[in-house]
Amino acid sequence: MNSLRRLDIKYVKGIGPKRAELLAKELNIHTAYDLLHHFPTSYVDRTSIYTIREFEGDMPSVQVKGRFINFNVLGEGAKTRLVGIFTDGSATMEVVWFQGIKRIRESLHTSTEYILFGKPTTFNARWQMSHPEVDTLEKAATQIGLRGVYPLTEKLRDRNIGSRQLHDWICELLNSRPPFAESLPATVVEECKLMSLDKAIRELHKPSAPASLAKARERMKFEELFYIQTDMLMRSRDRKSVTEGFRFTSIGRYFNNFYSTCLPFPLTGAQKRVIKEIRIDTNTGRQMNRLVQGDVGSGKTLVALMSMLIAIDNGFQACLMAPTEILAGQHYETIRSLAAPIGVNVRLLTGSTRSRERQEIHEALASGELHILIGTHAILEDPVKFRNLGLAVIDEQHRFGVAQRARLWAKNTCPPHILVMTATPIPRTLAMTVYGDLDVSIIDELPPGRKPVTTLLRYDSKREEVYRAIGRQLAEGRQVYFVYPLIDENEKLDLRSLTEGYDLICETFSNYRVAFVHGRLKPAEKDYQMELFASGKAQILVATTVIEVGVNVPNATIMLIENAERFGLSQLHQLRGRVGRGANQSYCILMSKLKIAKETRERLELMTQTSDGFVIAEADMRMRGPGDIEGTMQSGIPFELHIANLATDGEIISQARHAAERMLDADPTLSQPTNRAFLIALKEAVSRSTDWSRIS
Repeated sequence: MNSLRRLDIKYVKGIGPKRAELLAKELNIHTAYDLLHHFPTSYVDRTSIYTIREFEGDMPSVQVKGRFINFNVLGEGAKTRLVGIFTDGSATMEVVWFQGIKRIRESLHTSTEYILFGKPTTFNARWQMSHPEVDTLEKAATQIGLRGVYPLTEKLRDRNIGSRQLHDWICELLNSRPPFAESLPATVVEECKLMSLDKAIRELHKPSAPASLAKARERMKFEELFYIQTDMLMRSRDRKSVTEGFRFTSIGRYFNNFYSTCLPFPLTGAQKRVIKEIRIDTNTGRQMNRLVQGDVGSGKTLVALMSMLIAIDNGFQACLMAPTEILAGQHYETIRSLAAPIGVNVRLLTGSTRSRERQEIHEALASGELHILIGTHAILEDPVKFRNLGLAVIDEQHRFGVAQRARLWAKNTCPPHILVMTATPIPRTLAMTVYGDLDVSIIDELPPGRKPVTTLLRYDSKREEVYRAIGRQLAEGRQVYFVYPLIDENEKLDLRSLTEGYDLICETFSNYRVAFVHGRLKPAEKDYQMELFASGKAQILVATTVIEVGVNVPNATIMLIENAERFGLSQLHQLRGRVGRGANQSYCILMSKLKIAKETRERLELMTQTSDGFVIAEADMRMRGPGDIEGTMQSGIPFELHIANLATDGEIISQARHAAERMLDADPTLSQPTNRAFLIALKEAVSRSTDWSRIS
């Protein structure tokens, strides 16, 4: 396989330099290895031949055998088309081409029998196929069976490079190669009962049977995930044994004073457990790399602050980096209010920070006067130099690129300890890949006094009843969020918008002040509107999902989410976390149309049944697929996935993880003869990507 990684695609028969350049640009296919690993996303069945009389309804692509009766070129200019009348003896149909007319007309004859493969459609009450695949009987015989449908782009199709063309090039490559040598250790292939690499690749492109194709897909998914798991485990083990870190040896006055005089509420057992794990990590002399997962409202920020106080007690500085200015500002207000009474100097640095204030922060950092810096990616800028950064906290790490996170390492001569926080629950098997090289802590308890949020599903027909209930909460002095999926009305989407909702809310609740926030507001206006609500001057906040993170108003006890059917479960869960932050019973009302799909209703009903973020995340992945989660998560792993799916291949992820652990337990450096070939392949794969092997 390594030789194929170095074989330029232009040397594959039939491709050449121009097509190679196009394949590289459109599909990121540069080498023969890339081409062989451009796997079909689906398959069509070329085993059956239909008659035209059997065509009905919305059929998939099918095969039909017969002859052309005649051809005619119709239309002029851009509307020119070639129309052939085709018969199979049972009936006739039109076959239409809009491109390559001259070439196609010269290649087809009325005296030859052909097999056509395409999707039947009706036009003017007559069956028709547009641009079908056309083969002689001899050529069609090589296409019988399952045929792969390959991912393509419009530009490739415009250049007459279709799924069939890719398949032919791949077959040419497969037919010219000897059997592929096994890439995985023989013990792994045997223990996991995997198909051989050679058979798996050939089956994926030229399946012999559905069962064999399924085994081939399983083998190649396992291979991709096994490479990732082995690489992550080796990194993690190497970091724990090699990468030096600052040693936080003592608990001093800052931590003790805060614990005895400023703690807003008793720590939960989960918070105590996580702080203890962090305490142990930072006293080993090795760099800490720990992920703290905790549901919204579970007290992650307090754990982060107490960890930063440990760093300060040992003569170090700390920083907290958040993905948005709103969230960074929220962390700043929270941490400053908690830590200022014990003399901790906390500052905020974002893209909006004025030049004079920015200069003050730079000077205070360099002198060591500034203990904790909270901010956005502005913290990563070159002028930001710490005197002695010992702990970096990253909130919602998946929203930062790996290269951005890597710049934190350059903020001290020895890499600071890394504490990653996320309120986005990640299913266990996905976390195994996304955060596979981090030690994981989970805060699975709510602070005392917090009551679980009651979630209700209500349909538009019950709107007046819902508004009356909201009015009663407002009369008791509570505050309310109204969340909308759109800012403005959209004729194509039958959804409620913030602009029309704002007018309705102002009219319905005319005795109360209404604030509003959305993504198009300028930062100053957004801050002003948020402050109206946070201070209690406004009792109602009408918003889009910009409030998904970074808003903490304990007096807000109701959130009404309009068109809840349009949101994913994880996003609904994040929004719901904005209420229930005080001691009063809180409610999240999911407003939906009555006529929604069964699957959508099941999603919304699940929200009313559980507040467990991990249960919801698992369900969201199962129902909606990986979506953005897989995209953002995959950016943190060093290999491109061609066939494995981080969201749906949980069982294979676990299998690959356990197999990698067994292999490394027996041979930590992969130096044994049975593992050397795999080690070479692993190094080759890692070298093709940016080496983030020592970056959190």
